Amino acid sequence: MNRLEFFHTGLAILGMSLFETDNSMKTDPKLLIGKGSPKLVGKNYALLAEADKAFQEMSAAAQKQGIVIKMVSSYRSFEKQKSIWNRKFSMFKSHGMSDLDAVAKIIEYSTLPGTSRHHWGTDIDIIDAGPAQEGDFLLAQKFHGNGPYNTLREWMEIHAQDYDFQLPYTKDEKRSGFKYEPWHYSYAPISIPMLRQYLDLDHKELIFTTDLMGGAVLDHGFLESYIKSHVLGINPSLL
Repeated sequence: MNRLEFFHTGLAILGMSLFETDNSMKTDPKLLIGKGSPKLVGKNYALLAEADKAFQEMSAAAQKQGIVIKMVSSYRSFEKQKSIWNRKFSMFKSHGMSDLDAVAKIIEYSTLPGTSRHHWGTDIDIIDAGPAQEGDFLLAQKFHGNGPYNTLREWMEIHAQDYDFQLPYTKDEKRSGFKYEPWHYSYAPISIPMLRQYLDLDHKELIFTTDLMGGAVLDHGFLESYIKSHVLGINPSLL
């Protein structure tokens, strides 16, 4: 059984301990769901110090090749992710969607608050600051072909792993969950043990709130399925 199969088998009994995690890497569970006060660094963004150091080194190397990496998203709190979720839910409902269809549309790209990798201070969304910035930055077509961020994507695909950054949501058609995001990278040395500890949490108790829209369809069955397909539907190198 490979590691990915192990994850999926383990989640069939969600709530049991799936991993023995190094105690030195233990994180306050509230931090894992974006409800704590992590020690973050960065100018105009926020990351854990170790992730920021690697990002700075990677940025310096890219800049020597004429690529100016600009971070457009880093740490997000539970409340920030909830505001994104509720805004999108309201928008899709205004288009006449059912609650279930609205949730399904949201989770093509956006996470349920309390389940975002951006809660950890390890994950970043990036563009190249060199080209003119117009409209929505984070569109896959802008990272391919004649898109303004194609050169950045090509450089990252070759060099990001040298600085321990990995793409969670790859273009692999066999991968489940969120759609391809060529802009999203994760600092693996920290995010991997965080994910392992995260899977041991009582997600329903920690995540659900009365003001989270769509709560009627976000039951335990949905959450268990979502964790299997979306939280674990990532690049195997990050499992």
